[in-house]
Amino acid sequence: MTHTLPVPRALLVPCLAVLAGLAAALPAQAQSLSAEEIGLNIATEAREKGRGFGNFTARQTMLLRNKQGQESRRELRVKVLEVEGDGDRSLFVFDEPRDVAGTAMLIHGHTDAADDQWLYLPALTRVKRISSANRSGSFMGSEFSYEDMSVPEVEKFTYRYLRDEPCGDLNCTVVERFPTEERSGYLRQVVWQDKDELRVWKVEYFDRKDSHLKTLTLSDYVLYLDRFWQASEQNMVNHLTGKSTLLTWSDFQFGAEIDEAEFTQTGLRRAR
Repeated sequence: MTHTLPVPRALLVPCLAVLAGLAAALPAQAQSLSAEEIGLNIATEAREKGRGFGNFTARQTMLLRNKQGQESRRELRVKVLEVEGDGDRSLFVFDEPRDVAGTAMLIHGHTDAADDQWLYLPALTRVKRISSANRSGSFMGSEFSYEDMSVPEVEKFTYRYLRDEPCGDLNCTVVERFPTEERSGYLRQVVWQDKDELRVWKVEYFDRKDSHLKTLTLSDYVLYLDRFWQASEQNMVNHLTGKSTLLTWSDFQFGAEIDEAEFTQTGLRRAR
């Protein structure tokens, strides 16, 4: 894996992480903790480090490539509101091209229940709820599913630490996580995080038949507010179709003036 320098907790894939002290202590801990406990500890500490950002806005470019290398581009805006005691709320609004302009997606994340997701389709002037059964479907024709657009909350997985290994110039922990939701499109995921900051550098996704379906790589991390590492690029490759989607993030603004009413179904209809 090449080393270039997880999005806030909001995406998602985005996003997002650390375990200070575990890296150095891991060999000793491994003697007293199970692989499952170590994996859970890494995920929990990563979440704690990612907390406290409040809110942010950003821009995103979505570059879709098919197996023949043909490309199409989409531009969108993102707003994320941190919610204490529950999952974050995220709003995605498409600006370009013209045929998708005004399309918007709203996510109410939850730590102890399935996330609520809605999609506003301007051509139909209606809000469509995304059911749990449809979350493995493609988000706006990309290689990211609706499930991928939600934050991977700690409580929605069980974990197993696998090993340490080099990743570029860094040393990474490799942890396997298993979705607890019965309707997840994935049997398991394997996550590479650097041991210094636990930034996510790669995630491998395995479908319900345990076939390696997709790989997400993250790169060009930037440190914001001297606390929060954000990946500027996320590239999702589908190994079955040969298609890929590159998400490029820019114009992060933390502490922006955000109206909470935007993160409602009524607000979703008005998103522009």
